[in-house]
Amino acid sequence: MTRAGIAAARSSTARLTEIVPQVDDEQWELPSACNGWRVIDVVAHLAALASEAVDPPPPDPSLPKNRERYHDLRVDERRGWSHAEVLDEWRRSTPRQLDLLEAAQEPPGADEAVEVPGLGTYPRHLLANTMAFNVFCHLRNDMLAPDGPLPFTLPEPTDGQVGPAVDFMLAGLPQMQGPELTATVDTPLVLHLTGPGATTVTVFPASGPDGELTVAPGADAITRVHSTALDFIAWATTRKPWRDHCRITGNASAATPFLDCLNII
Repeated sequence: MTRAGIAAARSSTARLTEIVPQVDDEQWELPSACNGWRVIDVVAHLAALASEAVDPPPPDPSLPKNRERYHDLRVDERRGWSHAEVLDEWRRSTPRQLDLLEAAQEPPGADEAVEVPGLGTYPRHLLANTMAFNVFCHLRNDMLAPDGPLPFTLPEPTDGQVGPAVDFMLAGLPQMQGPELTATVDTPLVLHLTGPGATTVTVFPASGPDGELTVAPGADAITRVHSTALDFIAWATTRKPWRDHCRITGNASAATPFLDCLNII
């Protein structure tokens, strides 16, 4: 199971817990590096995810199908809340979310397929990695300097924090953009990620007209995209331009359409 995912989720949540008491009212109102969201809105987003995990709302077909617009809606619902109300929801729901994700590592339900609307279908145990990704990415890229506005520092990210976040991104890569991304890959491409969270995988083309890309461990292609895993979290979510953080060896024209299209949510 992905016990590394729950450990990473707990670790990054602990780091956010360290930061929250240091933020004053003016800083909560600063624009984060997540377009359109204040710093407090980033926490509102994490609080909304936690509350929905603990108490899932009934299906509502009127809600946006696009996952980013759905997240915007949930943040907008909380824009009239005070800072204290947002933080209270986050503090109340997050520990329960972590406990549920911990329980999801156990059989028989750990391998049950769970659909995350707009993001794809994952084994239940991998949902811990989604939280690991969300908290790590928003804290390190959107809230804290140098990209975010908060002038606080944390210890350097560890392999245990970065690796599970990257694992979720790679699991979601074939699913989140569907045919749009699939169409950009007609020859295998290697992603060679170094530093904390290092991994090497090959992205294989879909095997049929209705198939998905396949991501498999190892380097099984000549064309390779080289980056740090930390930078991958930033550029593969389009927070930063991939051209500033990647080096391509082999056939660059084969990798460029894929890199231009990739947008992991």
